[in-house]
Amino acid sequence: MNLKNNKKKVFICLSVVVAILAITFAAVYAVRSLSRVTTDDAYVDGRFYTVAAKVGGTVKEVYVNDNQGVKKGELLFEIDPVDYELKVNDVEASLEVKNVLFEQALRDKVRAEALYRQEIYPKERYENVCTACNLAKAQLKAAEAQLKIARRNLEYTKVYAPSNGYVTKKSVETGNQIQAGQPLMAVVDMGDVWVTANYKETQLKNVKVGQRAEIKVDTYPGSIFTGKVESIMAGTGSAFSLFPPENALGNYVKVVQRIPVKIVFDNGTCDKHKMHIGMSCIPTIFTQNESGK
Repeated sequence: MNLKNNKKKVFICLSVVVAILAITFAAVYAVRSLSRVTTDDAYVDGRFYTVAAKVGGTVKEVYVNDNQGVKKGELLFEIDPVDYELKVNDVEASLEVKNVLFEQALRDKVRAEALYRQEIYPKERYENVCTACNLAKAQLKAAEAQLKIARRNLEYTKVYAPSNGYVTKKSVETGNQIQAGQPLMAVVDMGDVWVTANYKETQLKNVKVGQRAEIKVDTYPGSIFTGKVESIMAGTGSAFSLFPPENALGNYVKVVQRIPVKIVFDNGTCDKHKMHIGMSCIPTIFTQNESGK
């Protein structure tokens, strides 16, 4: 009998301890959930520059390969400049002709003015000479502008890196015929990255700009990166999608929306790890003053 009573007391004590632990765990979890928000719908984001030529033509030489590191201003590829050099020569010759015609028109105008004062030239003839001079001057200015355009187009046959970074999505090879504005490659600036975290709208009640955050990146398990909230998007992700949801049939199912939050890494926190755009991560924003440990 005593043995049964002892077992019953032990069972009751264990049940009480388990209940207390469960209540304590639930309380701690509730407190922590009120002071921090986490999402796994997040990824590393950054700046990338689409590279395209401003003029068309045949690619003469490509100087970079996929995933190659480049410096700002480094030559990426070159278009055959022969046609553009010929255009410059042609416009320069035309400019010389226009300059000669203008000088002649200017001399004609000076003589016409003298003769008009002496009442030898009628007014109509004098006005015609002035008009011819003004026309020659306008044609000269137009030729000068065309020469600037031709020289600029010749400069555009060489395409340079817009930023420090790595070449990706390269789709151009030597000998390709390309058009002006055609995307040919991209340069990814891996030195300027951040986290785009899509939090549920119900999680953002206490989230503010400047709050501290910790980020776990799937590629680097065991490493924790620090950062802070820089901005919160002024709308949900679906509101700015190409095809926003519509309710044309009148059937509506409420879905919790997600709002993108931009979290920037602290200086130096990524020095030992290379962050690639698109990496999955799990950021945690501390909405109250916590150590985060």
